[in-house]
Amino acid sequence: MAEISAEAHIPAPAEKIWAQLTDWSAYGAWNATHTSFPKGGPSVLEVGGTFEENMKLMGFPAEVDWTIEEWEPARTLAIRGKGPMAVTVATRYTLTPDGDATTVRIDGEFTGAAVSLMAGKLKDSGTAALNESLRKLAGLVN
Repeated sequence: MAEISAEAHIPAPAEKIWAQLTDWSAYGAWNATHTSFPKGGPSVLEVGGTFEENMKLMGFPAEVDWTIEEWEPARTLAIRGKGPMAVTVATRYTLTPDGDATTVRIDGEFTGAAVSLMAGKLKDSGTAALNESLRKLAGLVN
């Protein structure tokens, strides 16, 4: 298993950040690993909703079939997906309001036999991508 996380304090209200985070047409403007939604972004934004995403991880393309596991508008979005080589990917976005600002945390987890072969590189690359994503997200909402 490989776990990654990143956190940023963004000077914007949670609702504004949430609107950007779930604007699927602009998802690639801030998400450093996203390349496309082959069938469009998620159409059902509720627990059990599914969608497909094309991503780039460690420089390699990956197709992930996601399922929404937790959904609380302006607070939490947790998704779990199946990727290539029987790798399971989980991502959790958590927004914690703090006055006129918000702490945004992204946690990721990769599991599967292939992960053990590249866990160190995956952690480094994934953590860098999360930090870049939060930097871009902050720039879009300020």
